[in-house]
Amino acid sequence: MYLVDSRAMSAFRFKQFKVYKDAKEFRRQVSRLVIKLTDKRAYDLSAQIRRASLSIVLNIAEGSAKKSDIDFARFLEISSGSVNEVVAGFDVAHDENLISSEDLNLIEDKAREIINQLGGFIKSLRVKS
Repeated sequence: MYLVDSRAMSAFRFKQFKVYKDAKEFRRQVSRLVIKLTDKRAYDLSAQIRRASLSIVLNIAEGSAKKSDIDFARFLEISSGSVNEVVAGFDVAHDENLISSEDLNLIEDKAREIINQLGGFIKSLRVKS
């Protein structure tokens, strides 16, 4: 279940959302994989990928504190954009032969799950509004 009754909004309600928990695990996977980007030319790319993966988690949390579902949905859209940014970063790393196809596929599979969860959450927030 995505939604929490806004009358029962509690501090840190984001912690109960499955997508938040999965986004944290995705960030951990990204962190483990980005270590492989040790080539000096990949320094900026690895830093950007790390920031984007953290942005996914933090925007879910920040959006959950908004007073309206429309505002919350906007933050979830930002999270979705950050998921795409992570995948694009690893796609570039793959093109540069810095990560394997298997690593890229692993990230893309998990990213697809997160995108689907965020999309469903956004849709449910918009329907409710």
